[in-house]
Amino acid sequence: MSLTPEQIAAANKANLDALVSLTNKAFESVEKLVELNMQAARSTLEENAERAKALLAAKGPQDLATLQADFVKPAQEKALAYGRQVYDIATSTQAEVSKMAEAQLAAAKEKFTAMVDEAAQKAPKGSESAVAMVKTAMANADAAFESVQKAARQAASLAETNLKTLGETAAKATTPRR
Repeated sequence: MSLTPEQIAAANKANLDALVSLTNKAFESVEKLVELNMQAARSTLEENAERAKALLAAKGPQDLATLQADFVKPAQEKALAYGRQVYDIATSTQAEVSKMAEAQLAAAKEKFTAMVDEAAQKAPKGSESAVAMVKTAMANADAAFESVQKAARQAASLAETNLKTLGETAAKATTPRR
């Protein structure tokens, strides 16, 4: 089977659209991370200025120790919140990119299957085993891809669970015992 210029142009346009879409998603994620980092830097600068003022106003070693202890928990909570936000940005971007990649792969698979079916119809007698072999290879590749996708989803779920556990553990560790 040969491709027509229209089919080649359509394939190039679809690939360009996919590339532009992926690039836009990447830029959106970078923008979110830059915005998050700017907010974190601004808030850290303001908090450090307030802490410095409080430390300078301390009347003795006991006040200094109390202030230092009071600074630890909010700093840890902010670090955990920051980590969660970075994780959320990364996972949402990964999910969108995966969704786009799956759509592209499904479209490519559909086109390839149609090409194989068309070629099988035009194939000379006796080539059934070669066509069957190609179809088996396609099915095996599809099954392998599904296994990889399943493993990736499980890894993402495990990472999310570990992040939640880490957050809970850190929150418990920073809670003062009375």
